[in-house]
Amino acid sequence: MSFNIGSIHREPGHVRGDTVAPIGNIALMQSPGREPSMEDILASIKKVIAEEKELRTSVRPVDSVEDEPLPEEESAAVDDVLELDQPLAPAMDLGPPLVDDEIAGQSRQRLEALQTVAATVPPAPTINPLEEIIREMLRPMLKQWLDEHLPQMVDEHVKREISRITGRQL
Repeated sequence: MSFNIGSIHREPGHVRGDTVAPIGNIALMQSPGREPSMEDILASIKKVIAEEKELRTSVRPVDSVEDEPLPEEESAAVDDVLELDQPLAPAMDLGPPLVDDEIAGQSRQRLEALQTVAATVPPAPTINPLEEIIREMLRPMLKQWLDEHLPQMVDEHVKREISRITGRQL
């Protein structure tokens, strides 16, 4: 029996270090005309993992000369390293500049002046001045209202809490 997964064809007993384990017959796991359920997929994954473990424990790893780089490959690998000072692509001829050097210089000077001004501006106050004025105006009114109503509110809440705890009306 052989398995065909996509374009990979494996014969039973075929062992390789990077094997693609067969998923098995998915048609047996599902009813005709429906997608495989989550349980079917998980069961298939568990089966593949178990088969991979069996293959790894039953087959002795082969020391391969293919894993060692050849001397020519080592020098090529060093040449493939891109240094930070090397350009990624060759420079392209973009033609004459779109902006005249004099205009670009003026624009650069104005942007630098803006940057200097922005750096020297003091930070904005943490409190809004209008908000501070309103607080100062409301403070006396709030104090008067609290003096008149707070004792009654506290008394009412204390009585309600005592009644709730004791179960008796006061």
